[in-house]
Amino acid sequence: MKQISGNKLLVKALKEEDVEYVFGYPGACTIDISDELYKQDDVTVILPRHEQALVHAADAYARTTGKVGVCLVTSGPGATNLVTGLATANYDSVPLVCFTGQVARHLIGNDAFQEVDIVGITRSITKYGVTVRNREDLGRIIKEAFYIARTGRPGPVLIDLPKDVMAELGSAEYPKSVNIRGYKPNTSVHIGQLKRAIKTLSKAKKPLFLAGGGINISHANKIFQEVVEKTGVPVVTTIMGRGAIPTNHPLFIGNLGMHGAYAANMAVSNCDVLFSIGTRFNDRITGKLHEFAPNAQIIHIDIDTASISRNIQVDIPIVADAKDALAKMSEYVSDYASKKWNSEINSWKQEHPLVMRPNDRLSPVDIINQINCQFEEAIIVTDVGQHQMLVSQYAEITPGKQLVMSGGLGTMGYGFPGGVGAKIGNPDKPVIVISGDGGMQMNIQEFATAVLEELPLILCVFNNEYLGMVRQWQKLFYGKRYSMTNLRSGALSRRTNGEEYPKYTPDFVKLAESYGAKGIRVFNKNEVAAAFEEAKKNTKVPTLIEFIIDPEEMVYPMVKPGGTLEDLIMDC
Repeated sequence: MKQISGNKLLVKALKEEDVEYVFGYPGACTIDISDELYKQDDVTVILPRHEQALVHAADAYARTTGKVGVCLVTSGPGATNLVTGLATANYDSVPLVCFTGQVARHLIGNDAFQEVDIVGITRSITKYGVTVRNREDLGRIIKEAFYIARTGRPGPVLIDLPKDVMAELGSAEYPKSVNIRGYKPNTSVHIGQLKRAIKTLSKAKKPLFLAGGGINISHANKIFQEVVEKTGVPVVTTIMGRGAIPTNHPLFIGNLGMHGAYAANMAVSNCDVLFSIGTRFNDRITGKLHEFAPNAQIIHIDIDTASISRNIQVDIPIVADAKDALAKMSEYVSDYASKKWNSEINSWKQEHPLVMRPNDRLSPVDIINQINCQFEEAIIVTDVGQHQMLVSQYAEITPGKQLVMSGGLGTMGYGFPGGVGAKIGNPDKPVIVISGDGGMQMNIQEFATAVLEELPLILCVFNNEYLGMVRQWQKLFYGKRYSMTNLRSGALSRRTNGEEYPKYTPDFVKLAESYGAKGIRVFNKNEVAAAFEEAKKNTKVPTLIEFIIDPEEMVYPMVKPGGTLEDLIMDC
């Protein structure tokens, strides 16, 4: 059989795996791979302006298409710039395969130029990582990487490619199948455990479903809604689970957790059976662990054995893919609704509805309501901060819409590149990025990528001149000492002891225009609808809409630090 270089085999492997896009940034240790990619037309290379943006774009591409996102970066700083994105994908179970260049094998360990042990650095934040030491193993390792990334609980895989291994000639064969000893993802549902769970649910007087991100990841939304409607059991979701059932569904209560709806948090605190699907029970949804769902028997379906009873001890564990388990459930369940319980939940909703305090000034909810009204279909990508929590509370996520955000890691700077990746993967669907003025600046260089790729993103910047979420904590719990959160602070404010501040920088509208994008600034409520209508007209370039927001706008409800789900600050 004809022999080919490792570089050629990698490109062949990408084609065999039906990879459409590689998000890549070049360097000395990957220049030969770049050269091979140049010689073909099946795989399109997207060139972002920073490796962190690159991995976030691949991440959102994967979340919104269900395909594996693929990254290619050089050794050293190129590789280390992936770390935040790998951790983001690892927390949120996103399938990525990231190829990093590496110095030649004889230089490894000698502090060579642009040499780092990237496999060692990322071991705790990847599902699997390996340096290819032998050319004959290359094809098998790549095949295994794609299989590991997309099966079981999805996650990021890193393959480190020494330059001399990739230059070496070897077999042109790419494996057709995978057989990894010690990695056999569960593909079945334990019917006995499932029936036990259903029996427990049927006896409950106050049953409740808790839907996590696992339902969205496994694309189990339709079958979950079917189960909910058959049982009549109400639903709360985590932030990552929002959209597991349409947010306008009569059995949907709201999100639970630190910024959860009052009724949702009270429902969890008072239910007698909590049937959870695809959630890690992290601290942002549980509050004090020993007081979480104190009266409930807890059932937990999760694809990852390690996630069950790690934070919350469960009574009935079921290791299974959410979609497979729900499909089986649908065959056995019937109506378990309780009028008394549903009435109690409705009374909580009426007692403390999820609304923002009326304000004559432009409010974040005015913006989100316009998105709800004007877009029947859309992918909404958020950055991290107050705006993210407000979107998770007020954005209507129905079957035509998808909400994408960094949940587990809370990565500022995710929004803009995430929007780039989402739009590349879904060219016919509107993509709206919602960011704060802080997060937007963390990867603002991606205007170049979005303009050159002709991506008509709608970029909403909620500008309150502060790092709003930290400021909120400082206002509530730190005596209004706004340390390190005022984005206008600097030499002038220090020199005048806080009496004077310069104008806000940057001018987002001018900055967008300098890249060739469009910019709009909105001050008033009555300008919001027209701004979105204008943005829709731009079909070849992104449009940034800067919304000038009152810094005093807060996200409520909010669980007090160290409190239970019932320790909610409703307003102040």
